[in-house]
Amino acid sequence: MSDQQVKVAVIGAGFAGVAMAIRLKQEGIEDFVILERADDVGGVWHYNTYPGCRCDVPSHLYSLSFAPNPEWSHTYSPQPEIRQYLEDCADRFGIRAHLRTGVTMESAGWNEESGCWEVETDGGTVSAQILVNGMGPLTEPELPDVPGIDSFQGKTMHSARWDHDYDLTGKRVASVGTGASAIQYVPEIADQVDELFVFQRTAPWIMPHGDRPIRDRERWLYRNVPAAQKFVRGFVYWYKELLVFGFTRDAKYLGPLKKMATAHREKQVTDPELLKKVTPEFTIGCKRLLPSNKWYRALGKDNVELVTGAVQEVRENSVIDANGVEREVDAIIFGTGFHITDAPYADQIRGREGKLLSDAWQGSPRAYLGTAVPGFPNHFLMAGPNTGSGHSSLVYMIEAQVEHVLKAMKSMDAGGANTIEVRTGAYEKYNRNIDSKMKSTVWNTGGCSSFYIDGNGRNSTQYPDFTFRFRREAERFDAGAYEISTARPVPVAA
Repeated sequence: MSDQQVKVAVIGAGFAGVAMAIRLKQEGIEDFVILERADDVGGVWHYNTYPGCRCDVPSHLYSLSFAPNPEWSHTYSPQPEIRQYLEDCADRFGIRAHLRTGVTMESAGWNEESGCWEVETDGGTVSAQILVNGMGPLTEPELPDVPGIDSFQGKTMHSARWDHDYDLTGKRVASVGTGASAIQYVPEIADQVDELFVFQRTAPWIMPHGDRPIRDRERWLYRNVPAAQKFVRGFVYWYKELLVFGFTRDAKYLGPLKKMATAHREKQVTDPELLKKVTPEFTIGCKRLLPSNKWYRALGKDNVELVTGAVQEVRENSVIDANGVEREVDAIIFGTGFHITDAPYADQIRGREGKLLSDAWQGSPRAYLGTAVPGFPNHFLMAGPNTGSGHSSLVYMIEAQVEHVLKAMKSMDAGGANTIEVRTGAYEKYNRNIDSKMKSTVWNTGGCSSFYIDGNGRNSTQYPDFTFRFRREAERFDAGAYEISTARPVPVAA
């Protein structure tokens, strides 16, 4: 890719990047580029292709509000359909002409003299007045630091980088982690492998899965009466929103979910010893609720062993558990999640005076409306700090951020401004409010250790309120929260 100068550079072509690009185009803004390191759009749904991969948010809600899909095959979409949906959106809304695939951002720095962001990629430099960071929190797989892992002679892979060329048939496999990914792939590979050792540090709360095929007549209705699908989306949204009372107000409201999960577990697990191992010891909702009708049955298979505790050591052909027991394995699969509160992109982005975003955060990501950080003018985060809902759809939050960015750009253009930067006071006030509300949430008081909490002990992931309140505040756009400058950039000396 040759050097390029644009008004807006969007990094990443997942839901955030695609939504931002479509809305830019709809607003008549054509001077933008989308930089994506993969060979097509999709983001997390491009990279996660492990067996059984699907979204745990209902299909009608986990999609762009302005681009409903009447063709979903299931009420909870499988990964290939979500990826295809995003590819279809790119075609339908004509953003492919702006898409540059196979391009990896190496760094981005604010140039005070030009009043632009200089984005360095492995294919050249892009200069942009506005930088929209759509890389999201589920970008970089996290691998545990296990002693001896480099000496292992067998196959290792992370669930987000599944090697489909490696045949698991008849293999002895160690699967590390019992989060959202492992819950899905373990049941799919259990009958394929010879032995499967599932390493669990903490037993998760598992809910019955409500997925079902969508009937032909339902799809016909959605195609011919779009309002019907809109109604279903609205129903799903408000039903999910009721969970906020339990998550953020009082965990007693989660009582019905606890009863449902307990009955589900006790119905599917008949072995007393296994039942003890899979019974959670923290308040329901403290960690992400995981839906599955297959997990417990998979753990009960004769060739599957649930090992409690972390992997303590890896040797050339084996893994050692917390009790020192050695198990020979041919492959190790890590279902250990992503770098979320320590996102690597924070070490690649430099704002005013060359300050890294990671230095500004000091281990605790924060942003105004999850979108803007002082010292980083004309820079907007998508799916940034404290935009997770835990119960609803991140796509809903992203759309609110997209509208916020568009209004910020309009405010700049209306005043002939060159820069827009959130005021420190607004940033601090917003995050004090977030932290205050967070104190009483089940995520902070439920007695668990989760990826929601950063290295400093702050919950920098979840939004501690109803998502419609976030959307209302983001879309309203308080221009007073920003310093909008019309000062011309300092000319570069000849």
